[in-house]
Amino acid sequence: MTRPKPGVRATKTAQTRARMLAAARELFAERGYTATSMQAIATQGGVAVQTLYFTFETKRAILKELLDVEVAGDDAPVATLDRPWVAEALAAPPPELLRRLAEATADIHARVAPLLEVVRSAAATDPEIAELWRTNITQRHTVLAVFTGALAAKNALRADLNALRAADTALAVLAPETYHLLTRHRGWSDPVWADWAARTLIDTLLARPE
Repeated sequence: MTRPKPGVRATKTAQTRARMLAAARELFAERGYTATSMQAIATQGGVAVQTLYFTFETKRAILKELLDVEVAGDDAPVATLDRPWVAEALAAPPPELLRRLAEATADIHARVAPLLEVVRSAAATDPEIAELWRTNITQRHTVLAVFTGALAAKNALRADLNALRAADTALAVLAPETYHLLTRHRGWSDPVWADWAARTLIDTLLARPE
């Protein structure tokens, strides 16, 4: 029997992994994390449950990988702060920096906000998911602190703010809960939300010209 070439095998493995992740994403959004079983994910993904366990080991690992992929928009092993758009935003004048941050956040939330709502809901009853939720908040704050640190370095922050307090404010304004509330429940479009978030951050964080 002819064995598949390594490149063909790797492509098939990647496709199977993506299919399992897509199945998990759909079921988590439809049923919630707790009510979705590994067997259900395997069935939806068209694989044996043993294959699912061999690939991910746990349901939490699936959820974590989904978060990583959805935030990035791809499965490339590149951290958020190493993405080209971050460097471009950090180099921009303060108002433009915040506008680019808001627009990038809208793009990310469009992909990940439904999944983060799954995580937030499950965190109330599942200690492991609660830890994942806390880690996500910490990661978001870490990224935002880089942006507000850049504003501080440009002497652009209000006099009563330091970089960390400004990052706290940005964390609240750009929270997925806020995005979900205004876009899903109040019908705002992503551009409208991004414009509101940018203007709110500019008005709240930046020193006013004298």
